Amino acid sequence: MFLNKSVPEILSASVRDDDPDYSALVRFLIEPFLESPDSLSVDCEKSNGKERVWIRLAFNGEDKGRVFGRGGRNIQAIRTVIKAAAQAAGQTVYLDIYEGSGSGSSPRRDNGPSRRTIVRRNLPRRVARPRVTPRFPS
Repeated sequence: MFLNKSVPEILSASVRDDDPDYSALVRFLIEPFLESPDSLSVDCEKSNGKERVWIRLAFNGEDKGRVFGRGGRNIQAIRTVIKAAAQAAGQTVYLDIYEGSGSGSSPRRDNGPSRRTIVRRNLPRRVARPRVTPRFPS
């Protein structure tokens, strides 16, 4: 049963069969954060079964802070939108972000928020000794 009467049901069925245009989606989501949108490079690769999609993107290193956002909020939101589009198409998406658009840049695998591990040392604690003051002066 189709509840939205303003859009024909035939259109919704044809949209579900097509694979999402990940390159255009990533450009739409990332370009507003970039100082120079021309520096954005997006490459999408689909596996033989079309179940897995690898998206590789690179941009100038100066824009990294704006793209990732405070605490990674921006990139997490972008990742969520891409994942939702892939899930609707029955696919799995992997997002690789290259730091800089140069050829020698290393990929940053971005499949989840980064967690820093804190190493706690077993140092002896300094115990404060209770102060004993005489009640009566001597």
